[in-house]
Amino acid sequence: MLEELDIRNLGPIREATIAPAAGMTAITGETGAGKSMLLSAIRLVSGGAAESSRVSAGADEAWAQAIFALSDDAVASEHSGDTNDAGSGDADSGFTGAAAAVAKAHDAGVDPEDGELFLSRTVRASGRSRAVLGGKSVPRSVLGAIAGELVTIHGQTDQLKIAASSRQREFLDRVAGDEAELAAYRKAWDALAAMDERLERLRSQESSARQQADYLRESIDRINRIDPQPGEDEELKARRERIENAADIAQGVGSALGALDASQVDVDAADGASAVELINHAVTSLRAIRVGGTFSEQADRLESINADLGDVVFALSQELGDEGSVEDLDQINGRIHELGDLARRWGPTLADVLAWRDKAAFDLEDLDASPEKVAELESERQTLYDAALAAADVLSAARVAAAADLGARVTEELGSLAMLGASLEVRVTPRDKADDPLGPYGRDDIAFLFTPFEGSPQLPMGKSASGGELSRLMLALELVAADTRGGADQTFIFDEVDAGVGGKAAVELGKRLARLARSAQVIVVTHLAQVASWADAQFVVTKEPPDADDDDLGMVTTIAEVNGETRVHEIARMLSGSESEASLDHARELLSDSRLTLPLAGAGAAGD
Repeated sequence: MLEELDIRNLGPIREATIAPAAGMTAITGETGAGKSMLLSAIRLVSGGAAESSRVSAGADEAWAQAIFALSDDAVASEHSGDTNDAGSGDADSGFTGAAAAVAKAHDAGVDPEDGELFLSRTVRASGRSRAVLGGKSVPRSVLGAIAGELVTIHGQTDQLKIAASSRQREFLDRVAGDEAELAAYRKAWDALAAMDERLERLRSQESSARQQADYLRESIDRINRIDPQPGEDEELKARRERIENAADIAQGVGSALGALDASQVDVDAADGASAVELINHAVTSLRAIRVGGTFSEQADRLESINADLGDVVFALSQELGDEGSVEDLDQINGRIHELGDLARRWGPTLADVLAWRDKAAFDLEDLDASPEKVAELESERQTLYDAALAAADVLSAARVAAAADLGARVTEELGSLAMLGASLEVRVTPRDKADDPLGPYGRDDIAFLFTPFEGSPQLPMGKSASGGELSRLMLALELVAADTRGGADQTFIFDEVDAGVGGKAAVELGKRLARLARSAQVIVVTHLAQVASWADAQFVVTKEPPDADDDDLGMVTTIAEVNGETRVHEIARMLSGSESEASLDHARELLSDSRLTLPLAGAGAAGD
């Protein structure tokens, strides 16, 4: 709910802070006092257009901030659930209301602080504006998306939004509670849309795409034919180097073996004994000494050295005669050439070549527009279409049932809002199957058709009612929605809802606003005492002359909460324009009578 609204230098309002009640709050005041500036402030922090003309005279900038308190469940939703499910609210997160606002704020890099979200907007006299969410600058569209989940304004200009068929569908889905059916359909629709996109790519391929497919196919065949293995080229180069240096290797190894152990090579004329023989002779000489100690230790060391020499001799002996032939060298060079060509084209390493081949195989599958492939995908597409159509039928059934109930209940409410003879029909019409009826949200055309008075033609909402009538119609819609699905974590703002209403109808209007305030926060701008008397809190907007030092600034608007006797005097003024004892008594009686039998959610009884 809206916990606090702060305003600085916006129009005639120099400075104001409003803390609306959790239930119903009434904004009252003389005509022209500046009540509309409060709605301007809400629209500003909701991402609305920034007009430099709204900056107070003599000020450099205007500023407005809204602080929203969130329920524990909404804050907890940030860390729970799958944010990819489709729902009747936010199409991206699957959440609705405050939970969706938290998810969108998180996407913007801001999380609630102590269960609160801060939305603010600065408009400079130069015309530039700055949007801030939780102390972080964001595009104003982010403020709009978040505020749109928390606040619903029903004013003369805002009512036109409900004329859009998409808004009417969203409202019907909210009342129907068809989140599960809509999620099931969206899953089927997404699969169908992905298949349609794939088929479209195949069918629209031009010669360049076919050439690319041919290139990929030939390249994959060439790589597969050569069949490279990771690191194979380096191993072959090492073998080639041994073969090319076979003579030097044989000579060097033979000479080394002859010096270390002559028995390992054919040496006809050895010049002296080999190293192994000499060490063995030294060991024998040391062992012959009968005195222990250092002689025995040195003999042990020489035997250890001889063992190491034996390992070296064995390793070198294995290298003799393993250099390969000229024929082997030709084969190795040919293989190295083939592998090098692959590496130059798709490398730089053979591992890169293999990775490119695997990716190319996937790309080729999508580029392969052969009749057989297209036919296979078209068959899969038909299966997906049938599944989506079946899910759409289930969703339509839920909407049709909810539409009949919604129309009947709203019509009943309208009779109590001084609109006898008015009615609402919510029409759910399946689109013609011949035109492929499926869309992202089902197969239904939704239309809210309003009859403002008996005998009037039935016309689409937004084209058949005055501002006041449309506000009361929206109140009736919100009442039914709240009774059906609840309105927690939602703030409703009504402007002009009392236009053309008076007497008993005004009392019924106030009573219904208070009823809506049981499950949601309600703020109403009104000039009727019969409406304001039902509020839990009342703020009065007053236009006053400036201080003597600020004569050049013009009239100044102030906003103050009234309660106790002060509120009685304001209600009396609204009733008769005076504050006589009779009007004061009437005001006290009205405040006393304006009470619901059940307490409002999060607030005490109306009146003081």
